[in-house]
Amino acid sequence: MKHHSIIFLLILFFVAGCNKQVGMTGTVVYSDDGAPLPHGNVILSTPTFQSRGELNKQGQFSMGTFGTNDGIPPGTYSVAIIAGEMLGDSGSYSLVDPKYSNPQTSELEITVTKAIKDYEIKVDRNPKPRPGR
Repeated sequence: MKHHSIIFLLILFFVAGCNKQVGMTGTVVYSDDGAPLPHGNVILSTPTFQSRGELNKQGQFSMGTFGTNDGIPPGTYSVAIIAGEMLGDSGSYSLVDPKYSNPQTSELEITVTKAIKDYEIKVDRNPKPRPGR
């Protein structure tokens, strides 16, 4: 039984050592006028997992992987920005160019090696006018 406890502790320390999280905060703004994106999500993706940060009204986010704002593991990430408004029965409208909703088409990438504070992501507005305006 003693050997099982030692093996368990070794595995626990190994897994904890491999999951070093670093903080990442930033802001998403429109490329045309620098106005903040008022709501939505930033999604950082690798082929094996995703991390998420929710935007506040000032366009600010803090990334989380296992919980809210707990940071991300160092690595290179493809970026997606999801931000939309409901249009009642007629569906939804993306506040940003739809290419940003997919990490493979967004053309956004970030490499994280240490904590990042105040990272700015610039996005284009949806080129299609909002229905009803």
